[in-house]
Amino acid sequence: MDMNLEESIDGFQNYLKVHKNSSDHTNRAYQTDAQQFIAFLSQLFVKEPEMLTPQEINYKIIRQYLSYLTLNGYQKSTIARKLAFIRSFFKFLVQENIIEHNPLVMIRTPKQDKRLPSFLYYTELEQLISMPDLTKVLGIRDKALLELIYSSGLRVSEATAVTVSTLNIDTGYLRVMGKGAKERIVPFGREAALALQNYLTIARPKLLVLAKALNQSDVLFLNNQGGPLTARGVRYVVNKYVKEMALEKKVSPHTLRHSFATHMLDRGADLRVVQELLGHVSLSTTQIYTHVTRQRIKEVYKGAHPRA
Repeated sequence: MDMNLEESIDGFQNYLKVHKNSSDHTNRAYQTDAQQFIAFLSQLFVKEPEMLTPQEINYKIIRQYLSYLTLNGYQKSTIARKLAFIRSFFKFLVQENIIEHNPLVMIRTPKQDKRLPSFLYYTELEQLISMPDLTKVLGIRDKALLELIYSSGLRVSEATAVTVSTLNIDTGYLRVMGKGAKERIVPFGREAALALQNYLTIARPKLLVLAKALNQSDVLFLNNQGGPLTARGVRYVVNKYVKEMALEKKVSPHTLRHSFATHMLDRGADLRVVQELLGHVSLSTTQIYTHVTRQRIKEVYKGAHPRA
């Protein structure tokens, strides 16, 4: 099958969307990775992008690309993601009989530095969630948003995709669409239910009126113009209250998800239950939180034991 590199990548990305239900975030990241890879190859071969073909790429060229990324200061985690794109792409090319041999079989993924996820101590978490001003419409929304993300351990993309129809306050359960369009049912607690009920009764109707053409959106969390709250908007909300707290640590919306997992395990939750709640495919992904709890135990021990 005669196809240049750009056409092959377009076919691969269409395959991901249609057959793998890949998330918009993954698609955007792979699009960026693809453009960078093509730019590197164009310089290497001194060819216009449309003249490049998949058949020209061997494992030595892949190694050159990885060296290029390393020399340009990319983190190991970023290089691993870019390599994951290339690995998936060439696997697709073999499946489609566009190439005969996969050059990635001789390439190993570089070992990544294990970084413990950041989290908030429970007292810090309580303070953060208590920051929104409940006399204001956006304060009521922010309170509900922070409570739900922490209560259910949601990703930002999941929180912004929640709809009113997927939320059942009476039963305390929420239907979440996770990575790869995989659906899961997660519970949320009493405090989150109270905050959500307050938001749905008082704040959301007022925000909805602000929407252009009175758009009757089913999206749960709305911005100050009545439209859907974006991931960027969620980051703004979290950053706003962290700044007001003068908290001397880096906190993102994902920190609330990390805090959820850490606090659950601290209080004796089964690791596989936490895996299910977080929507992790692999248990090894969830196990990083056991390292966090062990580190905390060690810190408490050193601070409390007279001969530590």
